[in-house]
Parts: sequence; structure tokens; C-alpha cells
Amino acid sequence: MEKIVVANLKMNMTAAYVNNYLNGIKEDINTKKVVICPPALYLPYFVRKKYSVGAQDCFYVDEGAYTGCISANQIASMGIKYTIIGHSERRQYFHETDNIVNKKVLNALENDLNVILCIGETKEEKDMLKTDKILKRQLINCLRNVNENKIENVIIAYEPIWSIGTGLIPTMKEIKSTTAYILEIVNSLYPDKKVKILYGGSVNEKNIESINKIDNLNGVLVGGASLDPHKLRKIKEVVLG
Repeated sequence: MEKIVVANLKMNMTAAYVNNYLNGIKEDINTKKVVICPPALYLPYFVRKKYSVGAQDCFYVDEGAYTGCISANQIASMGIKYTIIGHSERRQYFHETDNIVNKKVLNALENDLNVILCIGETKEEKDMLKTDKILKRQLINCLRNVNENKIENVIIAYEPIWSIGTGLIPTMKEIKSTTAYILEIVNSLYPDKKVKILYGGSVNEKNIESINKIDNLNGVLVGGASLDPHKLRKIKEVVLG
């Protein structure tokens, strides 16, 4: 099974930090199977060094009077191949709905980007046993009108919202059963298509060996731990060898 590691650096780093970070990861991380997603301001730093790079978000039209946004068209024009869409922090702080996420997914795919589509449930939804219902709704809504010829350019990242940045993660059994359910839904929508699935949510160098043993995962989406070059290298070594 082909695996990848996606590093979401979120809204962190200064210019000086980026330079130190690049010196820290060096050539160990310079592989197409490790996708680094820095803040938009610092994308060129990583592109210049020929890392595999992703944006943390993109807008749903190619250009226009949308102050502060970056488009999939602009991202692709820099030679960048990936973008994260639908992260729970975008949904929570910027009130992005499934409909907005869907429009972003469609536009990104039109621009030949690989989409890392994030889905996940809150703690309240989990406690109310609504996880499957929430994930099914998100998948159906966010993948609406995605052409079957493009679906293999979508990577599903399961990130339980209650796990992000908390240090809490589901049991390995829960991750396996939930990701199996996600694959079941995707396969019902797109029979005979192979879609990669990642786990994200407090992934670190201490739990990566257990997570990596889950056989229906194609890798991980790493948040806070990816800010430390040593931890990111450790995660890469476990997942990719």
C-alpha cells in the first residue's frame, strides 16, 4: 500500500523559524511522499527547495476581489500539487459549510490539484453516537458532483475534531472501524475507485507506530508534531521506512 505523510504547519512560524526548520528537516523529508503544508506566506520557501508542498486552504473561484484569499489556480501556477480543504478549524472559526467545502473541492480538482479533504465529528456528536451519520453527511455533501475521473485525486483525512491538539486519540480499533466505514461510503459513491485515507488528530512520534499498523490507512495528517523536524523525521521513518 502506497503511504504518505502530510504535515500541516497551521498558522505558525516566522521567516527566521522557516529557515531553521528547513535546515532541520534537510533532505530527509525531500520526498514526494511527505507533503509539507506551511502558511501561504511561506509556500515559496519550500517550493524553491523542491519539497512536495501543499496549501492549507484555497478559495472556490480562480480570481477576483476576494481580499486575503488564495485560489487553486494560483496554487497550481506555483507547481504546488496539494491543498487541504475542509479542515475543522476552517469550519469552526470561518464558518465553512459542507457546501462551501464542496465548491472548493470542485474548483481545486478543476485546477488539477490533489485535495486532502478533512472530515470528522465533535466530542458531543461522538458521545451521542452520531459519528457515522456525521461522516456520511460530510462525504456525500463535500463530494457532490465530483467526477469519477477525478475522485482518485481526493485523499480523505479522518480527523475527529475532539482529538485535534488535545493529545486524545480514538483507540486503534475505533480508528480502523471508522476508516473502514468511510471507505465503505466512498466505495458506494465511486465503485471500483481507489481513494486514499489518512488519520489525523494528535498524531505524534510516540503513537505513530501503533497508528501505522492499521491496515486500511494510507498514512497520516500531522499537526503540532510536524513543527519539530526531529519528530517529523521520526514519523516519516515509521510510515515510509
